[in-house]
Amino acid sequence: MPDRTFLDWPFLEPRHRLIVDQVEVWAERNAERIIDDAASTDDACRDLVASMAEAGLTRYAVAGIGPTASDRLDVRTLCLIRETLSRHYGLADFAFAMQGLGSGPLCLFGTERQRQRFLPQVVGGTSLAAFALSEPEAGSDVAALACSARRDGDAYVLNGRKTWISNGGIAGHYIVFARTGEAPGAKGLSAFVVPAKAAGLDIEARIEVVAPHPLATLRFADCRIPVDNLIGEPGQGFKIAMATLDVFRATVGAAALGLARRALDEALDYSDARVISGTALSDMQMTQSALADMAVAIDTSALLVYRAAWAKDQGADRVTREASMAKLHATETAQMVIDRAVQLHGGLGVMIGSKVEELYREVRALRIYEGASEVQKLVISRSVLDARRSARNLANQSTADRQAAGGAS
Repeated sequence: MPDRTFLDWPFLEPRHRLIVDQVEVWAERNAERIIDDAASTDDACRDLVASMAEAGLTRYAVAGIGPTASDRLDVRTLCLIRETLSRHYGLADFAFAMQGLGSGPLCLFGTERQRQRFLPQVVGGTSLAAFALSEPEAGSDVAALACSARRDGDAYVLNGRKTWISNGGIAGHYIVFARTGEAPGAKGLSAFVVPAKAAGLDIEARIEVVAPHPLATLRFADCRIPVDNLIGEPGQGFKIAMATLDVFRATVGAAALGLARRALDEALDYSDARVISGTALSDMQMTQSALADMAVAIDTSALLVYRAAWAKDQGADRVTREASMAKLHATETAQMVIDRAVQLHGGLGVMIGSKVEELYREVRALRIYEGASEVQKLVISRSVLDARRSARNLANQSTADRQAAGGAS
């Protein structure tokens, strides 16, 4: 039985517990069946999204569309859904998460016309969404993007490549970030919504990874899209990307948290059942030490994840530090928790087809995508340094003001 005590924490509301129950029921009844019955990973993602849409789950990934949709994204709900889904199957979490990330810029900055054109299909499960930011020579360094978008009358012409794009090859639309040149570096980027069938957009290659997910490299060759497909204003691309990641980065931590919870459950069950020389594995002190470390890591990750989500839902303009802390700690400790679970299982832990072996493959990418752990450390350190310097400058200014006032008297 998974631990549910965190649902009573003050970060969450009664409505969140009801949503978790809804997702839990869907996952138990559908996730394994859909994944096992699908002919390919691509088909599994399509079928998962369609089933989630039928159950009403995809509406939580999109804001401002439909009679029951919220006018803003609720980050705590996104985190709870991702945690619950990933505890069952990583691919189910992936399918849901991309409906949100690939629609986030439209929810946050899109026009009513853009939202009405693209998002109903996302909520309805008939179209998959994708977020195309990374490039072969620009991953974590967004300012180094080289993909270009040139204005030509009533259109923009895109040229360049994007890689490591989730849902690449199966998405109905891509949110593409390209250089429009209003200023150097990050200030010269813009965001566009590009239909998958746009002329000049091709799937250059599909990418295989250790935990099967649909990934691809995209190539844009004189790809013309209407000016109306610009999201926000020219030069706002970096702002749009960072605002979107501010919402979804904490949810990556939630996905890692779900994987870690499942690993602990598997370790508890196995160590209770496994008997060595007449003693249950769970009664051995070294096992108990490992289980304690795993439990502490999970609770600290949960506190960081739901603090970041709560802060954003309370109206904070930016939660960059909080989200980065949540993502960093939750993904790094999930790797540790799952590794311990594998170790406790012995040979069974590395046997293809075992749940902990699946978790071991699923968790690894979470420490890389949406900002690798090393990048999160830079973000956090810069944030705390800036806060300290601002406080020092404010104190110095206050002292100078008092001295000036004293001198004037």
